[in-house]
Amino acid sequence: MDVTSSSGGGGDPRQIEETKPLLGGDVSAPEGTKMGAVPCRRALLLCNGMRYKLLQEGDIQVCVIRHPRTFLSKILTSKFLRRWEPHHLTLADNSLASATPTGYMENSVSYSAIEDVQLLSWENAPKYCLQLTIPGGTVLLQAANSYLRDQWFHSLQWKKKIYKYKKVLSNPSRWEVVLKEIRTLVDMALTSPLQDDSINQAPLEIVSKLLSENTNLTTQEHENIIVAIAPLLENNHPPPDLCEFFCKHCRERPRSMVVIEVFTPVVQRILKHNMDFGKCPRLRLFTQEYILALNELNAGMEVVKKFIQSMHGPTGHCPHPRVLPNLVAVCLAAIYSCYEEFINSRDNSPSLKEIRNGCQQPCDRKPTLPLRLLHPSPDLVSQEATLSEARLKSVVVASSEIHVEVERTSTAKPALTASAGNDSEPNLIDCLMVSPACSTMSIELGPQADRTLGCYVEILKLLSDYDDWRPSLASLLQPIPFPKEALAHEKFTKELKYVIQRFAEDPRQEVHSCLLSVRAGKDGWFQLYSPGGVACDDDGELFASMVHILMGSCYKTKKFLLSLAENKLGPCMLLALRGNQTMVEILCLMLEYNIIDNNDTQLQIISTLESTDVGKRMYEQLCDRQRELKELDADLARLLSSGSFGNLENLSLAFTNVTSACAEHLIKLPSLKQLNLWSTQFGDAGLRLLSEHLTMLQVLNLCETPVTDAGLLALSSMKSLCSLNMNSTKLSADTYEDLKAKLPNLKEVDVRYTEAW
Repeated sequence: MDVTSSSGGGGDPRQIEETKPLLGGDVSAPEGTKMGAVPCRRALLLCNGMRYKLLQEGDIQVCVIRHPRTFLSKILTSKFLRRWEPHHLTLADNSLASATPTGYMENSVSYSAIEDVQLLSWENAPKYCLQLTIPGGTVLLQAANSYLRDQWFHSLQWKKKIYKYKKVLSNPSRWEVVLKEIRTLVDMALTSPLQDDSINQAPLEIVSKLLSENTNLTTQEHENIIVAIAPLLENNHPPPDLCEFFCKHCRERPRSMVVIEVFTPVVQRILKHNMDFGKCPRLRLFTQEYILALNELNAGMEVVKKFIQSMHGPTGHCPHPRVLPNLVAVCLAAIYSCYEEFINSRDNSPSLKEIRNGCQQPCDRKPTLPLRLLHPSPDLVSQEATLSEARLKSVVVASSEIHVEVERTSTAKPALTASAGNDSEPNLIDCLMVSPACSTMSIELGPQADRTLGCYVEILKLLSDYDDWRPSLASLLQPIPFPKEALAHEKFTKELKYVIQRFAEDPRQEVHSCLLSVRAGKDGWFQLYSPGGVACDDDGELFASMVHILMGSCYKTKKFLLSLAENKLGPCMLLALRGNQTMVEILCLMLEYNIIDNNDTQLQIISTLESTDVGKRMYEQLCDRQRELKELDADLARLLSSGSFGNLENLSLAFTNVTSACAEHLIKLPSLKQLNLWSTQFGDAGLRLLSEHLTMLQVLNLCETPVTDAGLLALSSMKSLCSLNMNSTKLSADTYEDLKAKLPNLKEVDVRYTEAW
C-alpha cells in the first residue's frame, strides 16, 4: 500500500511545517521494491491559491491508533484499520475536544501534545485523511472532501502555532529573540491561507498582552515592535491594550518617524471605518494622541492640515461618510479633556482616566473644591449705581491646572443680587447664563491643555472650510456639545467664532438653520453669540450676520421676529442706531407685521429708525407701503362688493392687513377655488364664515395667521379641500387628526412649526 502525505491546497510554502520521517528515521524502499510497497511516503503540496475560513468546530470521522513508533508502518498497511467514530470536534484555544467525550475522544487532545500535522492519502483506503502525531499513537481525521480536509489541516496548524507563540511570548527572556518571534508570527499570519478576521487579530492580541505585562521596555524596543507588527495593522484595528501602547509612544516620542510612517495608515483606517467610538474608546484616544503628535512636529498645524486634506480627498466630496463624524467625536473628546479636571472638581464626578481604570471608592475620591461667588453688599450696590463706571467684583476658583476668574458688574438682575444674603451658593453655570449679570469670565488652562485646545479648535475650523462637510458639521454642533466651562472660556469662544461665522455665511438652509436651538427653551449658537450672550465679544457684527441669513428662511419670518422682539429688541435697536441695515430692516418688519403691541415700544422703534439716514428712508418707505395697502384693502372691499367677480377662482391676499372682516366680502365669490391668506390678520371668525359659504374651495393657505383650533375645526365641512397650509399657526395635534379624518380629499398639508409637527 502506498501512503502519501501532503500539505494541502492553499497557503504559502513558508507556513507549512517542516516534514520529517513518519517513523522517526529515513525510510527507504529496499532495492527492487515497487513504489506501492513503500509503507509511507510524504510529498509537499505547493500552494494553489485556495482560501479557507478558520474552523472553530465541525463534524469529522475519527480513528485513534495506539502504537510504538516502530510499528506504525505495519499498522497503517494492515487491514484492521476499519473502525471510525463520528465526532463533533471543537478547536478550542488550547486543545482539540469532542462535544461527546466518548470513545477515541474521551479525552481532549492538547495542541502541545500534537507533534506533527500531515495530510495523508493512500490507495485502496479511505480518502481525505488527516494525521495528527501524538506521543504513543496517531489520531486520524477523515473529512468528506479534499477542501474540508485542507480546511481542517490549516485550522489545526494555525491553532497549534498560535498556542505555541502564546506560551513562548508569555515569559520573554531576551528581547532580541522575542522580536524575532514576533516577526515570524506576523509573517505566519500574512502568509496563512486562512481568511478570517481572527487571523490578524490573534497576533496583535498576543503582542498587546506582551506589552501590557512588560512596561520597562526601551524606546528603541518600542519602535522595533511597532515596526514588526505594522503589516498587520494595515487592515485591522489595534486591540485596546495596543492602543494604550501607541498612545504612550505618541506622547513620549511625538517626533518619531514611526508616528508618520506606521501610525498614519492605522489612524486613517480608524477614521474611515470605525462605526462607534463609544464601543471602542481607546481607538479614539489613540487617534487623539496621534493628532497631537502631528501638532508637535516642526510644521505643527500645517502637518495636521495636510492630514485632514488626505482624509477628505482631492475631490469636492469626501467618499468616506464616517470620516467627519469620527473627526468631530475626537475633537469634542479632546476639548472636553482640557476642562475635565475643573469639571470633576466642581461636580466630583469620576474622570475619564478613572472610568477606564475603574472608579475609585467614594472614600478615596478627592474632596470637591469649593466654588464661592462673592456678592456685593446692598450698600455697595447703591453706591455703585451712582458711579459713572461700575466697579468689578472678582472671584478666583483654582484647581491644579485651571484658574477661573469671574468678573461681575453691578448690572446684575435683582433676582441674582437678592440672593446675596442666602446661604446657598448659586451654580456657576447659572451665573454664566444670566445676562448681563456676568460681563466676562476668563479661564486659564495649563500649557498642555492650552496646546490641545488650540489644536482641536483649529481642526474644527478646517472642517468648516469644506463645503460638503459643513451641513453635517453644523448638525453635529447644533446641540452645543461642549462643557459649560468651555463656553465660559473667552479663548475657546473667540476661536470657535470662525466656525459659527462660516455657518452664518452659508446660504444653505440646512447649515444656517443649525444656528438656532435644537428645541424651544434651549439656547443655540444664535443666543450665545448675540449681544448679551456669554460668547459675544464684538459689537454685534456676527449677530447681524446671523439675523440676515436666518431671515432668508421666509416660512418662519414672523415667528423669528417675535423671538427677536421678546429677547433681542434692545441689541437690534442699538445696532440700528449704528446704521446696520439688517437691523433697520428688522425693526421695519416688526412694525409692518404688528409684532410690537406696546405703543411706547413702537414709538421707541420709530425714534430709532428716524435717528439715521438709512432708517429714516426705510421707515418712510414702510409708511408709503402701509398707506398703499390700506387703499388696496378698501379697493378690494369695493371690488368684491360690486358683484362683478362671481366667477373668480384664484385670489391671493398674502402679506396684506386684511382681517376677518374681509370674510363678508369673500363669501360673495362662490366659484373661489384657491385662496391665499399668508401672513395676514385673518382669524377664527372669518374662517368659520368661509367654511359655511365657500364649499368649492380646494386650496387654502393660512400660514402665519392668528387662527386657532376654534376656527380650524370649522374647515371640516369644506370637503373639497385638497391642499391646506397651516404652517406656524396654533394648530394642535388633536385638531389635525380630526381634520385628516373628515377631509377625504386632503392630499397636501403643511403643519410645520405647530404642535402637530
